[in-house]
Amino acid sequence: MKIFRAQHLGMCFGVRDAIALALEQSAQQPLTILGDLVHNETVVARLRARGVRMVQHPGDAVTPTVMITAHGASDQAKAAASAAGHRVLEATCPLVHLAHRALAGLVAAGFHPVVIGKPGHVEVRGLTEDYAEFDVVLNEDDVTRLRERPRFGVVAQTTQPVARVRHLVSRLRQQFPRSEVRFMDTVCQPTKQRQHAAVTLARNSDVVVVIGGAASNNTRELVTTCRQYCARVHHVQTLANLCVEWFRPTDRVGITAGTSTPDTVIDDVEHWLCALARRLEKAPTSDGARGE
Repeated sequence: MKIFRAQHLGMCFGVRDAIALALEQSAQQPLTILGDLVHNETVVARLRARGVRMVQHPGDAVTPTVMITAHGASDQAKAAASAAGHRVLEATCPLVHLAHRALAGLVAAGFHPVVIGKPGHVEVRGLTEDYAEFDVVLNEDDVTRLRERPRFGVVAQTTQPVARVRHLVSRLRQQFPRSEVRFMDTVCQPTKQRQHAAVTLARNSDVVVVIGGAASNNTRELVTTCRQYCARVHHVQTLANLCVEWFRPTDRVGITAGTSTPDTVIDDVEHWLCALARRLEKAPTSDGARGE
Protein backbone atom coordinates (compact mmCIF):
# COMPACT_ATOMS: atom_id res chain seq x y z
CA MET A 1 0.00 0.00 0.00
CA LYS A 2 1.38 3.40 -1.02
CA ILE A 3 0.35 6.68 0.57
CA PHE A 4 0.39 10.05 -1.22
CA ARG A 5 -0.52 13.58 -0.12
CA ALA A 6 -2.21 16.08 -2.38
CA GLN A 7 0.12 18.86 -3.52
CA HIS A 8 -2.09 21.40 -1.72
CA LEU A 9 -4.10 20.46 1.36
CA GLY A 10 -5.00 21.54 4.86
CA MET A 11 -5.09 24.90 6.60
CA CYS A 12 -5.03 28.10 4.62
CA PHE A 13 -3.41 31.30 5.90
CA GLY A 14 -6.76 32.87 6.82
CA VAL A 15 -7.61 30.03 9.19
CA ARG A 16 -4.12 29.93 10.70
CA ASP A 17 -4.25 33.66 11.40
CA ALA A 18 -7.73 33.44 12.95
CA ILE A 19 -6.72 30.63 15.30
CA ALA A 20 -3.51 32.41 16.28
CA LEU A 21 -5.44 35.59 17.08
CA ALA A 22 -8.00 33.70 19.17
CA LEU A 23 -5.31 31.92 21.17
CA GLU A 24 -3.36 35.15 21.68
CA GLN A 25 -6.40 37.13 22.83
CA SER A 26 -7.79 34.35 25.04
CA ALA A 27 -4.48 34.28 26.92
CA GLN A 28 -4.93 37.98 27.75
CA GLN A 29 -8.65 38.27 28.50
CA PRO A 30 -11.98 36.40 28.49
CA LEU A 31 -13.10 35.94 24.88
CA THR A 32 -16.33 35.05 23.11
CA ILE A 33 -16.39 34.05 19.45
CA LEU A 34 -19.56 34.79 17.49
CA GLY A 35 -20.09 31.37 15.92
CA ASP A 36 -17.51 28.64 15.33
CA LEU A 37 -14.17 30.24 14.54
CA VAL A 38 -13.68 27.56 11.91
CA HIS A 39 -15.69 24.45 11.04
CA ASN A 40 -13.36 21.93 12.63
CA GLU A 41 -14.15 20.06 15.84
CA THR A 42 -10.50 19.62 16.84
CA VAL A 43 -9.84 23.35 16.66
CA VAL A 44 -13.08 24.22 18.45
CA ALA A 45 -12.28 21.77 21.27
CA ARG A 46 -8.82 23.30 21.68
CA LEU A 47 -10.30 26.78 22.00
CA ARG A 48 -12.95 25.67 24.49
CA ALA A 49 -10.20 24.09 26.59
CA ARG A 50 -8.60 27.55 26.73
CA GLY A 51 -11.82 28.99 28.12
CA VAL A 52 -13.03 30.55 24.87
CA ARG A 53 -16.81 30.85 24.69
CA MET A 54 -18.71 30.41 21.43
CA VAL A 55 -22.21 31.75 20.86
CA GLN A 56 -24.37 32.20 17.79
CA HIS A 57 -25.88 35.59 18.64
CA PRO A 58 -24.20 38.78 19.94
CA GLY A 59 -26.86 39.07 22.63
CA ASP A 60 -25.61 35.82 24.20
CA ALA A 61 -22.05 37.11 24.67
CA VAL A 62 -21.08 37.89 28.27
CA THR A 63 -17.41 38.85 27.83
CA PRO A 64 -16.32 42.43 27.06
CA THR A 65 -14.50 41.24 23.92
CA VAL A 66 -16.07 39.29 21.06
CA MET A 67 -14.46 37.98 17.90
CA ILE A 68 -15.82 37.66 14.37
CA THR A 69 -15.02 34.26 12.82
CA ALA A 70 -12.78 33.59 9.82
CA HIS A 71 -15.98 33.32 7.75
CA GLY A 72 -16.76 37.00 8.30
CA ALA A 73 -19.95 38.81 9.30
CA SER A 74 -22.23 41.54 8.04
CA ASP A 75 -21.81 45.16 9.06
CA GLN A 76 -25.22 44.79 10.70
CA ALA A 77 -24.02 41.94 12.95
CA LYS A 78 -20.82 43.77 13.90
CA ALA A 79 -22.77 46.94 14.68
CA ALA A 80 -25.13 44.96 16.91
CA ALA A 81 -22.19 43.59 18.87
CA SER A 82 -20.69 47.07 19.26
CA ALA A 83 -24.04 48.53 20.29
CA ALA A 84 -24.26 45.89 23.03
CA GLY A 85 -21.05 47.32 24.48
CA HIS A 86 -18.58 44.75 23.21
CA ARG A 87 -15.13 45.34 21.81
CA VAL A 88 -15.21 43.62 18.41
CA LEU A 89 -12.14 41.83 17.07
CA GLU A 90 -11.92 40.84 13.41
CA ALA A 91 -10.65 37.37 12.51
CA THR A 92 -12.27 37.52 9.08
CA CYS A 93 -10.12 36.02 6.33
CA PRO A 94 -8.78 38.78 4.05
CA LEU A 95 -10.13 36.90 1.04
CA VAL A 96 -13.63 36.94 2.56
CA HIS A 97 -13.21 40.70 3.01
CA LEU A 98 -12.46 40.88 -0.73
CA ALA A 99 -15.73 39.09 -1.47
CA HIS A 100 -17.62 41.58 0.73
CA ARG A 101 -16.03 44.52 -1.09
CA ALA A 102 -16.71 43.00 -4.49
CA LEU A 103 -20.41 42.54 -3.73
CA ALA A 104 -20.72 46.00 -2.20
CA GLY A 105 -19.16 47.49 -5.33
CA LEU A 106 -21.62 45.68 -7.56
CA VAL A 107 -24.60 46.81 -5.49
CA ALA A 108 -23.32 50.41 -5.48
CA ALA A 109 -23.13 50.22 -9.29
CA GLY A 110 -26.80 49.23 -9.50
CA PHE A 111 -26.57 45.44 -9.83
CA HIS A 112 -28.94 43.06 -8.05
CA PRO A 113 -26.76 40.93 -5.70
CA VAL A 114 -26.47 37.20 -6.35
CA VAL A 115 -24.23 34.95 -4.25
CA ILE A 116 -23.29 31.49 -5.49
CA GLY A 117 -23.03 29.50 -2.28
CA LYS A 118 -24.76 27.41 0.33
CA PRO A 119 -27.91 29.08 1.74
CA GLY A 120 -27.60 29.62 5.48
CA HIS A 121 -23.84 29.17 5.58
CA VAL A 122 -22.21 31.68 7.95
CA GLU A 123 -20.10 33.21 5.19
CA VAL A 124 -23.12 33.59 2.90
CA ARG A 125 -25.13 35.18 5.71
CA GLY A 126 -22.31 37.64 6.27
CA LEU A 127 -22.26 38.54 2.60
CA THR A 128 -26.00 39.09 2.28
CA GLU A 129 -27.40 40.35 5.61
CA ASP A 130 -26.76 44.01 4.85
CA TYR A 131 -28.98 43.95 1.74
CA ALA A 132 -32.77 44.23 1.61
CA GLU A 133 -32.89 42.19 -1.61
CA PHE A 134 -30.53 39.43 -2.75
CA ASP A 135 -30.52 35.89 -4.12
CA VAL A 136 -28.42 32.87 -3.16
CA VAL A 137 -28.02 30.06 -5.70
CA LEU A 138 -26.27 26.70 -5.44
CA ASN A 139 -27.60 24.77 -8.44
CA GLU A 140 -29.42 25.16 -11.75
CA ASP A 141 -32.85 24.87 -10.12
CA ASP A 142 -32.03 27.89 -7.97
CA VAL A 143 -31.10 29.87 -11.09
CA THR A 144 -34.33 28.82 -12.80
CA ARG A 145 -36.35 30.27 -9.91
CA LEU A 146 -34.74 33.72 -10.15
CA ARG A 147 -36.80 36.72 -11.22
CA GLU A 148 -35.51 38.64 -14.22
CA ARG A 149 -33.58 41.79 -13.36
CA PRO A 150 -31.97 44.36 -15.64
CA ARG A 151 -28.56 43.77 -14.01
CA PHE A 152 -27.22 40.88 -11.95
CA GLY A 153 -24.04 41.26 -9.89
CA VAL A 154 -22.60 37.87 -9.02
CA VAL A 155 -19.99 36.79 -6.47
CA ALA A 156 -19.24 33.40 -4.92
CA GLN A 157 -18.78 31.99 -1.46
CA THR A 158 -15.01 31.72 -1.26
CA THR A 159 -14.98 27.92 -0.81
CA GLN A 160 -17.20 27.01 -3.75
CA PRO A 161 -15.73 24.84 -6.55
CA VAL A 162 -14.81 27.23 -9.32
CA ALA A 163 -16.19 24.91 -12.02
CA ARG A 164 -19.65 25.03 -10.40
CA VAL A 165 -19.46 28.81 -10.07
CA ARG A 166 -18.56 29.34 -13.72
CA HIS A 167 -21.27 26.92 -14.84
CA LEU A 168 -23.95 28.75 -12.85
CA VAL A 169 -22.81 32.13 -14.14
CA SER A 170 -23.09 30.75 -17.68
CA ARG A 171 -26.53 29.33 -16.88
CA LEU A 172 -27.64 32.70 -15.50
CA ARG A 173 -26.57 34.43 -18.72
CA GLN A 174 -28.42 31.85 -20.82
CA GLN A 175 -31.62 32.23 -18.83
CA PHE A 176 -31.60 36.03 -18.90
CA PRO A 177 -30.11 37.05 -22.26
CA ARG A 178 -31.55 40.57 -21.98
CA SER A 179 -29.93 41.18 -18.58
CA GLU A 180 -26.44 42.39 -17.89
CA VAL A 181 -24.59 39.82 -15.77
CA ARG A 182 -21.39 41.00 -14.14
CA PHE A 183 -19.38 38.30 -12.36
CA MET A 184 -16.58 38.90 -9.86
CA ASP A 185 -14.60 35.72 -9.17
CA THR A 186 -14.29 35.61 -5.38
CA VAL A 187 -13.43 31.91 -5.01
CA CYS A 188 -10.22 32.06 -2.99
CA GLN A 189 -6.89 30.83 -4.33
CA PRO A 190 -6.38 28.24 -1.54
CA THR A 191 -9.73 26.67 -2.46
CA LYS A 192 -8.82 26.58 -6.15
CA GLN A 193 -5.43 25.04 -5.37
CA ARG A 194 -6.93 22.35 -3.14
CA GLN A 195 -9.68 21.51 -5.60
CA HIS A 196 -7.22 21.21 -8.50
CA ALA A 197 -4.82 19.12 -6.42
CA ALA A 198 -7.70 16.89 -5.29
CA VAL A 199 -8.61 16.12 -8.91
CA THR A 200 -5.03 15.09 -9.69
CA LEU A 201 -4.83 13.03 -6.51
CA ALA A 202 -8.14 11.23 -7.06
CA ARG A 203 -7.30 10.37 -10.66
CA ASN A 204 -4.17 8.60 -9.48
CA SER A 205 -5.54 6.88 -6.36
CA ASP A 206 -7.49 3.70 -5.64
CA VAL A 207 -8.88 5.21 -2.46
CA VAL A 208 -8.89 8.80 -1.15
CA VAL A 209 -9.13 9.91 2.47
CA VAL A 210 -10.47 13.46 2.88
CA ILE A 211 -9.80 14.92 6.33
CA GLY A 212 -11.91 17.71 7.77
CA GLY A 213 -14.81 18.75 9.96
CA ALA A 214 -18.25 17.32 9.35
CA ALA A 215 -19.63 20.87 9.08
CA SER A 216 -16.84 22.15 6.82
CA ASN A 217 -18.26 23.18 3.45
CA ASN A 218 -14.90 23.16 1.66
CA THR A 219 -14.12 19.67 3.01
CA ARG A 220 -17.43 18.32 1.73
CA GLU A 221 -16.73 19.92 -1.63
CA LEU A 222 -13.37 18.10 -1.73
CA VAL A 223 -15.24 14.85 -1.08
CA THR A 224 -17.64 15.58 -3.94
CA THR A 225 -14.78 16.45 -6.29
CA CYS A 226 -12.77 13.33 -5.44
CA ARG A 227 -15.80 11.07 -5.95
CA GLN A 228 -16.01 12.23 -9.56
CA TYR A 229 -12.63 10.58 -10.24
CA CYS A 230 -12.25 7.85 -7.59
CA ALA A 231 -14.82 5.22 -6.58
CA ARG A 232 -13.62 4.83 -2.99
CA VAL A 233 -13.58 8.13 -1.08
CA HIS A 234 -13.88 8.43 2.69
CA HIS A 235 -14.47 11.60 4.74
CA VAL A 236 -12.95 11.44 8.23
CA GLN A 237 -12.62 14.05 10.94
CA THR A 238 -9.72 12.37 12.78
CA LEU A 239 -7.85 9.07 12.69
CA ALA A 240 -10.52 7.66 15.04
CA ASN A 241 -12.87 7.48 12.04
CA LEU A 242 -10.53 5.33 9.91
CA CYS A 243 -11.39 1.68 9.23
CA VAL A 244 -8.91 -1.05 8.27
CA GLU A 245 -11.53 -2.61 5.98
CA TRP A 246 -11.34 0.36 3.61
CA PHE A 247 -7.83 -0.51 2.44
CA ARG A 248 -6.12 -3.28 0.45
CA PRO A 249 -2.42 -4.19 0.28
CA THR A 250 -2.07 -3.00 -3.33
CA ASP A 251 -3.96 0.29 -2.92
CA ARG A 252 -2.63 3.70 -3.82
CA VAL A 253 -4.08 5.84 -1.02
CA GLY A 254 -4.44 9.59 -1.51
CA ILE A 255 -4.77 12.07 1.34
CA THR A 256 -6.27 15.55 1.15
CA ALA A 257 -7.77 17.87 3.75
CA GLY A 258 -10.00 20.91 4.12
CA THR A 259 -8.73 24.40 4.81
CA SER A 260 -9.57 24.26 8.54
CA THR A 261 -7.88 20.91 9.23
CA PRO A 262 -4.89 21.15 11.59
CA ASP A 263 -1.52 19.81 10.43
CA THR A 264 -1.39 17.51 13.46
CA VAL A 265 -4.63 15.80 12.44
CA ILE A 266 -3.34 15.25 8.89
CA ASP A 267 -0.07 13.87 10.25
CA ASP A 268 -1.91 11.50 12.60
CA VAL A 269 -3.98 10.09 9.73
CA GLU A 270 -0.91 9.67 7.54
CA HIS A 271 1.02 7.91 10.33
CA TRP A 272 -1.92 5.54 10.89
CA LEU A 273 -2.04 4.71 7.18
CA CYS A 274 1.74 4.16 7.01
CA ALA A 275 1.56 1.81 9.99
CA LEU A 276 -1.29 -0.09 8.33
CA ALA A 277 0.73 -0.32 5.11
CA ARG A 278 3.61 -1.89 7.02
CA ARG A 279 1.30 -4.42 8.66
CA LEU A 280 -0.29 -5.35 5.34
CA GLU A 281 3.14 -5.76 3.75
CA LYS A 282 4.17 -8.24 6.44
CA ALA A 283 0.87 -10.13 6.53
CA PRO A 284 0.94 -13.57 4.83
CA THR A 285 -1.31 -14.05 1.80
CA SER A 286 -3.81 -16.90 1.56
CA ASP A 287 -1.20 -19.21 -0.07
CA GLY A 288 1.35 -18.56 2.65
CA ALA A 289 3.47 -16.08 0.65
CA ARG A 290 4.23 -12.64 2.05
CA GLY A 291 1.96 -9.86 0.84
CA GLU A 292 3.29 -7.25 -1.50
